[in-house]
Amino acid sequence: MQYSSEIQSMCPIQRGDLHASAPIPIEGYMLNPKDVIAISGLSHGVGACAPQQGAAKLTLNVKQGIIEEALIETIGCSGMTHSAAMAAEIITGKTILEALNTDLVCDAINVAMREIFLQFVYGRTQSAFSEDGLEIGAALEDLGKTQRSQVGTSYSTNAKGVRYMELAEGYVTQIALDGDGEVIGYRYLNLGKMMALMNEGTAPDTAATEATGTYGRFNDAVTTVNPRQA
Repeated sequence: MQYSSEIQSMCPIQRGDLHASAPIPIEGYMLNPKDVIAISGLSHGVGACAPQQGAAKLTLNVKQGIIEEALIETIGCSGMTHSAAMAAEIITGKTILEALNTDLVCDAINVAMREIFLQFVYGRTQSAFSEDGLEIGAALEDLGKTQRSQVGTSYSTNAKGVRYMELAEGYVTQIALDGDGEVIGYRYLNLGKMMALMNEGTAPDTAATEATGTYGRFNDAVTTVNPRQA
């Protein structure tokens, strides 16, 4: 190790007893981690690319520093979806430190990895106070029964007002308007439920009917509009 001449000319001063870093909660225990293999937990991170064209949500389940489970959800950028496919294949089996320095191509996913890393090393994971943490598969449960990401898309203009495209319940097919032309509800198609029914052998028309529902005062509508055509 090299020292500058200024440092070499200094007289040594003895330090007192060294104290450990502040402990952090890791799966029900308070630890003073010195190595990345001491880190466990499940947490989330969200990142955006430099031009802010898209965002990525990353969920990792880490056991003893190793990424055992990864869920990557993206929105707003077609290239990001392909980067997510690659990242999902790459980062499991790596330590969270290795994943932090893995070339994930997409800036948004890299930023999400940085943010989730901070959650882990500061003890702010979802499972910080859960003894033994969460089982592998817990990240997948975030998607619900239909294993589909929660997606919301709404659009509006000052001239023509709002258009609900897709909300928590599903893909919006009709918006209900009252006598004043204000939105009072909508009809939706739950794509996840429809595909699950089709995978079970239900005919597509029947599956679509069974996966269709309404929200709000849809039945009181004076008129309905297709948000993508009218």
